[in-house]
Amino acid sequence: MKTEFRRLTETDLRETLGFPGQPVYDKILDHLDRNCLAFLAHSPFLCLSTSDSAGNCDNSPRGDYPGFVRALDDRTLVIPDRLGNKLADSFTNILDNGHVGLVCFVPGMTETLRINGTAYITDDPGLMAMLEQDHVTPTLATVIRTEQVYLHCGRALLRSGLWDPEMQDLAKELPTSGTFWAEASGYAPEVAGLIDEGMVGAYETLY
Repeated sequence: MKTEFRRLTETDLRETLGFPGQPVYDKILDHLDRNCLAFLAHSPFLCLSTSDSAGNCDNSPRGDYPGFVRALDDRTLVIPDRLGNKLADSFTNILDNGHVGLVCFVPGMTETLRINGTAYITDDPGLMAMLEQDHVTPTLATVIRTEQVYLHCGRALLRSGLWDPEMQDLAKELPTSGTFWAEASGYAPEVAGLIDEGMVGAYETLY
């Protein structure tokens, strides 16, 4: 199957797409207004995009109780680090290149909140105490200074039917997560079941 195609320039791109209307630019803020703050207070999930200085990218999910992303003021956000796989791809990228992008979701809402800015990592004790959840205090957090903040249109979520209950049946058609893991790692097929059992126990500890 063919895998290489004509590569467009920016001129080609704009000849095809055109340019946004002025209202699209007008809605882009450099800070969090009251509506954006309300969105974050109701958001339990986001995707965090980072890259290193060579342009190698990573996109990582972050989720917790609604409002887990704290606004310290109208230009400063903090995301607590919760229990994970310890790869720390986002962290190492931020250490190398502090530019980040967020897409924040509220279940049932078709629009998303996009935030771009610069970030650093901290272990400040006072901040960590403020981010305690279920009696567990995080050891690290990501602090973000906003540069662009805007509500993104909902066409992608509408097309995908992401919030439609029947769409959850798609997961039943997939291999188990243990199968993904075992086959990617070259493990024997019977290991998949052991991984699935282990993950059930692991998921009982979220913090």
